[in-house]
Amino acid sequence: MTATLDRAAARRWVDAFAADFETQRERLTELDRAAGDGDFGANLRSALRKVETRLAADPQTARAVFGAVSDAFLDTGGTSGPLFGMWFRALSRALPESDPADLTQLAEGVREGTATVQRLGGAEVGDKTMVDAMVPAAAALTDAAGAGHGLTAAAEAAESGAASTEELIARRGRASYVGEVARGVLDPGALAVALFFRAGARALDG
Repeated sequence: MTATLDRAAARRWVDAFAADFETQRERLTELDRAAGDGDFGANLRSALRKVETRLAADPQTARAVFGAVSDAFLDTGGTSGPLFGMWFRALSRALPESDPADLTQLAEGVREGTATVQRLGGAEVGDKTMVDAMVPAAAALTDAAGAGHGLTAAAEAAESGAASTEELIARRGRASYVGEVARGVLDPGALAVALFFRAGARALDG
């Protein structure tokens, strides 16, 4: 990532995430169908369409962009929508009122958001949830910010965390109801988190 995050960079990031989600939507739906209720892809698509509507108001700072993303997710059904909404809210609130934000502020937002998701959902790493990607990404981003690096390390950490869910038995969420049936299935929430950070790395790190 370049040294700072401003409105234009935040928009590139969110737009890239939405585009990547569309290419992976069927896969996410199938994963959720295999271990949950199959509505994850539909809920995330609904949230991202609401994001598009809210961003049409042209928020003027990176903080406002992620605030609009938060509002859209909080206005979406399912379990993951509100959790993602609270995650994005913490990310937004960690950014300054005026652009630009720096990497340390972004890392603080991701760390606070992840702590909020864990507090609300009660999930820990290894429970086969979105937290399995959020926690390592937050740690990697904090380290990268300290070293003046970008989002690539966070993307790699999130992808590794998402991959780790494949052989886990779920202890939280709907997948926890099906026991061994969920083994061998990636957690779609963790995969979505990995998509988000990879989109950020591509949009901002180049």
